[in-house]
Amino acid sequence: MPRESLLISTLVELADNLVDHFDVIDVLTVLSDRCVEAIDVDAAGVLLASPQGDLQFIASSSESIRTLELFQIQSDEGPCVDCYRSGTAIVNRALGDAEVLWPRFAPMALAHGFRSVHCLPMRLRGRTIGTLNLFRTEQGPLSDEDAVVAQGLADVATIAIIQHRSAMDARTLNDQLSHALNSRVTIEQAKGKVSQATGCGMDAAFDRLRAHARSHNARLTDVAEAVVTGAFEPSALDLGAAERSSRA
Repeated sequence: MPRESLLISTLVELADNLVDHFDVIDVLTVLSDRCVEAIDVDAAGVLLASPQGDLQFIASSSESIRTLELFQIQSDEGPCVDCYRSGTAIVNRALGDAEVLWPRFAPMALAHGFRSVHCLPMRLRGRTIGTLNLFRTEQGPLSDEDAVVAQGLADVATIAIIQHRSAMDARTLNDQLSHALNSRVTIEQAKGKVSQATGCGMDAAFDRLRAHARSHNARLTDVAEAVVTGAFEPSALDLGAAERSSRA
């Protein structure tokens, strides 16, 4: 699909999701996936700050990025941490040249196969609430056009955190962030149960949860909670797109 059509499709999909009680994690997962499809990057992730100011993992395009993002948070080191604290973008940073700046994170990222990183702050009314993080397996700069598209998606991600009909005050923002962070814990637990019950990987487990939620017009976090509480059997979930393709 041409990039222009993909971006329009993404905006339409986001508009359809920005209704009362929309699922923040699902929306930001869509954005992570679309970054990989529309920009010259190989992986993407989103970190949000809790009401207390601590960065938390929210969404990513793959399980490997989730591991890398969590490492940054736990080690309190890396481009995403610096981007959030400074509120400024980190663009076209070669990881092979960054071991002095990030002595723990850079080797970890290189071990995962990434060679460059780009982090964009997610701002709302002057307040930085998280980061959109883009990784490439090759060095080299993002084109000016890609940089504009990436910033646009970062802005959309920021807007998506708060319901469009809600007043954008501090209380609403904190409630939304707290809900998203709590939901992420439930989803990780559900992924583990699905993976263990079906023998699939964590990426495929998440794909199953999302596929089932979408095909049944349900919220991702509600499906995950049903799996965690035992109200729904993991083996009864719809197959994700990747598994359907492999069995076709």
